[in-house]
Amino acid sequence: MSGHSKWHNIQKTKGAADAKRSATFTKIAKEIIVAVKQGGSGDPANNSRLATVVAKAKAANMPNDNIKRTIDKALGAGSTDSFEKVVYEGYGPSGVAVIVEALTDNRNRTAPEVRHLFDKYGGNMGASGCVSWSFDRKGVIVIDNEDGDLDEETVMMDALDCGAEDFSAEETIFEITTSPDDFNAVTAALEGRGYVFAEAEIQMVPQNYIQLTNEDDIKNMTKLIDLLEDNDDVQNVWHNWEQE
Repeated sequence: MSGHSKWHNIQKTKGAADAKRSATFTKIAKEIIVAVKQGGSGDPANNSRLATVVAKAKAANMPNDNIKRTIDKALGAGSTDSFEKVVYEGYGPSGVAVIVEALTDNRNRTAPEVRHLFDKYGGNMGASGCVSWSFDRKGVIVIDNEDGDLDEETVMMDALDCGAEDFSAEETIFEITTSPDDFNAVTAALEGRGYVFAEAEIQMVPQNYIQLTNEDDIKNMTKLIDLLEDNDDVQNVWHNWEQE
């Protein structure tokens, strides 16, 4: 059931991001640049990290032209973009575990900004590893069956046949989980069977969730997530707040 809660959380916390599509595309473009430079290839078939980011970009409805242009930019001789991955961990109100993944060209700018938001909204930034032990790294693929065109059992059998670890369904949402190593193969196999994803990425999935009942805690936690996600350097915010 944790998967459904996860998607439920993402729908709530990323609703604002949908309205800021260009900001979302900018963040994904940054991931593409890093993947190309670190993987040494602009071909997803030869660069597993890039394949993972391209799957995420497609699920976010990033146009293919944008994806190709970003890859070409990263491969260009004059490309000077250089980003470092930094992960911050801490606690929100009432001990909600929070992981913040950033890509930054200046960690001396990013760290104080993230710390300030934790402090301002009833949380605190902790040491590396203070909460990540309570999350599992998983490939997560979400299919939205809002139109009711898909048969749940068929999707489940296809997912497992393609190498997925698990499948769950809640109302119109189908969620497929994979090991991080199998993620690219599973997404490619499902795409080959004609499936379109509402979301496809490697995520930090909480082992347990926390519910907030205090109104101030709820307001502060909502604000903390929104402002962290609005930060240009922040790529992902993972947390174990169970939102109703």
